Amino acid sequence: MKALVIAPQPFFSPRGTPFSVYYRMLVMVQFGVQVDLLTFGQGQDVDIPGVRIHRIPKFAFLGPVKIGPSPLKAFQDVFMVLWTIGLLLRHRYDFVHAHEESVFWCRFLKPVFRFRLVYDMHSSLPQQLTNFNFTTSKLLIGSFKKLEDSALRHSDAVITICPDLRDYVARLGIGPDRHFLIENSIFEDVRLKGSDAGRTNGEEPEVPKANGARIVYAGTFESYQGIDILIKAMGEVAKQRSDVEMLLVGGTPRQVDAMKRLAADCGLDGRCVFTGRVPKSQARAYVETADVLVSPRIEGTNTPLKVYELLASGKPLVATNIWSHTQVLSEDVCFLVDPTPESFADGMLEALNNPEKARAVVAAAQELYETVYSRQAYEQKIHQLLEVLT
Repeated sequence: MKALVIAPQPFFSPRGTPFSVYYRMLVMVQFGVQVDLLTFGQGQDVDIPGVRIHRIPKFAFLGPVKIGPSPLKAFQDVFMVLWTIGLLLRHRYDFVHAHEESVFWCRFLKPVFRFRLVYDMHSSLPQQLTNFNFTTSKLLIGSFKKLEDSALRHSDAVITICPDLRDYVARLGIGPDRHFLIENSIFEDVRLKGSDAGRTNGEEPEVPKANGARIVYAGTFESYQGIDILIKAMGEVAKQRSDVEMLLVGGTPRQVDAMKRLAADCGLDGRCVFTGRVPKSQARAYVETADVLVSPRIEGTNTPLKVYELLASGKPLVATNIWSHTQVLSEDVCFLVDPTPESFADGMLEALNNPEKARAVVAAAQELYETVYSRQAYEQKIHQLLEVLT
């Protein structure tokens, strides 16, 4: 089989988090699919034998493409449409695997070029317009909703990445015969061309040593992540445990500065260590030093991709009891708490002070991961998808 994968994003760029595209291709090639990837000019080439990468111009003078909808992304999508048509004119593809908004133009090209269409739906695109504060125009949001509904109806297969999206698609009448829930649940290191095997760079990460028990957060510092709640909770923990420190991995310089000020206000000088943004391999090395991992997210509907890695980590996890988490997590596999500083502090203290329960939730978390979300389970789901397309 031959496939055209379309990823309207800087591929590969860790800040753009296009890991799912990489893993989809990695497994498809394993099953004998020849893949052409069409993506933005920005990014680094990956090392997957059997994948040919096609790029539109970089337009570097316009600056980096940010996550979410933007005028710059829309501008580059115009060229993605032209490059898509060019590839379809030169090659015969069995199916086109369209990520995010690329399904909009592929839906109209499908009857012309007669390919089968896979919609890889990582979010509801009309919702993105409001979630990223791109627009409040009812006309624009309504137009995106009509395009999305049309794309869903005309796709031969639809991939969703979490139960919330699965239920959303089911309500629109997409039956299980062409709907596949394939979570972004594997997290092997991405192999970039010209890099050492198994790393996104060739450097060994430097990991600060813990001075006592260590709590680790790794992720972005956006407001919905609840970093302020986490730091305030750490202030409560510090009152009861003098041997505990917190390592916070991620955040832009401005975000880190703001959280450092909050930590100082909470009397946590020297108890909170901030690393800023680091490569994924280094973040993983930090996670391995943790006694407790945390996910203080306060809102959202899609399951955070890092949840699967946290399940498999072998470390007790404290997470907020919100739908974004509880689609996957339960009290059997983690310490679920309310999204308040007091409740989060209680959860972290229980994870530290109750080693017997911590061992039980870790064992259950690892069993859940191996059974439902492991590399083997992921491969089976991709194989089922390909069977529908043959």
